[in-house]
Amino acid sequence: MGGKYDDIIEHPHYRSKKRPHMSMINRAAQFSPFAALVGYDEAVAETGRLTDERINLDESVIEEINRRLAEIERRLPTDPPYVTITYFAEDAFKEGGSYLQMTGKVKKMDMFGRTLTMDDGQILRVDDIFDIEFMDG
Repeated sequence: MGGKYDDIIEHPHYRSKKRPHMSMINRAAQFSPFAALVGYDEAVAETGRLTDERINLDESVIEEINRRLAEIERRLPTDPPYVTITYFAEDAFKEGGSYLQMTGKVKKMDMFGRTLTMDDGQILRVDDIFDIEFMDG
């Protein structure tokens, strides 16, 4: 044949006498894909996640929200209103946020601190409120 490796082609494959033979599964695992940049996929997903901009309310909408807040204040604590509140929640990681809704009874109102406390314990900032809808009439 006259090939470059003719002198070793017939020799048996070397096996260590000191170390156990590696299984095919473990050998294949050495060459499986790995994450060279830890957290890269999460960073790309976070960058692609969309957020909303806060909408600047005009005076008529602010007046309507203030009117509904006065109605809530008038009814507390004897007749806590059942409401659905749409509010803006700031995003913890990037600029913007999202508009969420919460439905429940208003337990407490603090106009000095500008917060509403709902019956489930959640606290909403009055300045984040986009809309208030009375569900109990």
